[in-house]
Amino acid sequence: MAERRLFEDVADTIRRLILDGTYPPGTRLPGERELSDRFEVSRVTIREAEIALQATGWIHIRTGAGAYVEAVLPGDNAVLPKVSAFELTEARSLFEAEAAALAAPTISAETLEKLETLLAAMADENASEDEISAIDREFHMTIAAASNNKAIIHVIESLWRMRMELPEVRTSHSMVCRKDGKARQSEHSDVVEALRKRDASGARLAMRRHFNRLIESMLDETEERALVELRRSAAESRERYLLSAKLA
Repeated sequence: MAERRLFEDVADTIRRLILDGTYPPGTRLPGERELSDRFEVSRVTIREAEIALQATGWIHIRTGAGAYVEAVLPGDNAVLPKVSAFELTEARSLFEAEAAALAAPTISAETLEKLETLLAAMADENASEDEISAIDREFHMTIAAASNNKAIIHVIESLWRMRMELPEVRTSHSMVCRKDGKARQSEHSDVVEALRKRDASGARLAMRRHFNRLIESMLDETEERALVELRRSAAESRERYLLSAKLA
């Protein structure tokens, strides 16, 4: 079983506090700093937990105003479908490319500045894999929010929930992302540049290129793992053959 991420534990704790009435429906959650101190985790982890809770319908995040508990809490319909990393990435390419195109004409200077800040944070060589993943998600969700299309935002939130919570998908992304940091950084920069130019077609294309390269990297990683497994199996067969030949 894949190891749980810290933000998942924090999200579970906040969910229990919502259910026991500590944070009632419709109320504002404490700020990131307060929650960070309470749970003794980083603000990045709190941000990850809140995005996960928003994706599953427990809270909604208002830009500049904080996170609020939903008035109507989710039921058992929050169960995720079983999808592959390839299926998920294809879906993300479709929706996130269109979100970028929609965001381009009206994106604010404040949002562009936030994206630049996230780009810089993503380039930090001292950041952990979990921190980079959280920053990456915030980058993409910021663009989705700038599309001002609630249906698209909801879909992308759900896709990101699959990206972060499905063990097989998370493992596949983890293996690829360890090797492609510079490519990802360059691709994200291209998206921001197109947004800054108010170029809807360019933003769509830049986002698609990002996901196309990610799919190619996944294919390469799958082939590499298959070759490693084939060599291991062949080595075991050879060892069994040589052992049986000695005993003959």
